[in-house]
Amino acid sequence: MDTPPNTNNTKTRKPRNWQSKIVKAFQIRPKSKEMLLEVMADAEKNNLIGPESRLMMEGVLRISEMRAIDIMVAAPRIDMIDIEMDRGELFHQVIDIGHSRYPVFEENRENIIGVLHSKDLLKLQRAPDFNIKALLRNVLYVPESKSLVDLLRDFKKSKNHLALVVDEFGRIAGLLTLEDVLEEIVGEIEDEFDTQSSTPDIYTLADKSYRIAGNCSIEDIDKAFDVHLLEGKEEEFDTLGGVIAHEMGHVPQKGESISIAGLKFEVMHARGGAVKWFRLRL
Repeated sequence: MDTPPNTNNTKTRKPRNWQSKIVKAFQIRPKSKEMLLEVMADAEKNNLIGPESRLMMEGVLRISEMRAIDIMVAAPRIDMIDIEMDRGELFHQVIDIGHSRYPVFEENRENIIGVLHSKDLLKLQRAPDFNIKALLRNVLYVPESKSLVDLLRDFKKSKNHLALVVDEFGRIAGLLTLEDVLEEIVGEIEDEFDTQSSTPDIYTLADKSYRIAGNCSIEDIDKAFDVHLLEGKEEEFDTLGGVIAHEMGHVPQKGESISIAGLKFEVMHARGGAVKWFRLRL
């Protein structure tokens, strides 16, 4: 009868769990951001972390060097609500634009009196005589120089998801949201009401319009809407943003619109000199 091996003397070790693998990977003690990025790339290459985890970690490093002014929507392009707006116009604007929160001003756009949450408008439907001012929530103001890391702490502490950015003279310079900051870490966050079509960069919105990425290929748009965007044009372009910028003759700004091949495109969101999203209404 064979004698079972003495397991106490075996040199076989249990596989390391993922936490110990990560600790070991970072024992190199990188002395610069570049070295740290190399360590994370090596960790992914050796299957210690996945590609999504590496991208998120790089996003955290990126926002550590960014300020509010770097990602804010500039003041002229902020969607605001006038407190004197009549009820019908108010509901139309909130539904048409589709934001979850809006700064509310009185008399002029510099005089912000609060933030209106779209979901709170349900109270107006139940009580038509309800004063909209009673629905307004406090405004979180931050300076242009506010670091995004500190801003995340402010969002958590204040339970606000929207902040108005002010310049050194106290004037409103822009706006940013918690989602804007998180997108710098995890990438674009899709709206829960968006329905993705067969094309990854084209989404059907709740109002039956379409949200199209600025880098969506011309070929995908032609197929999705049975058009020829480049028909009759001498220039060749690969993306929707490229052809629209060429047609406009400048970098498109939020709110601008243009018709091409019978399709009307409106700029929904622009950042860093490029359009991230267009809206298309048929």
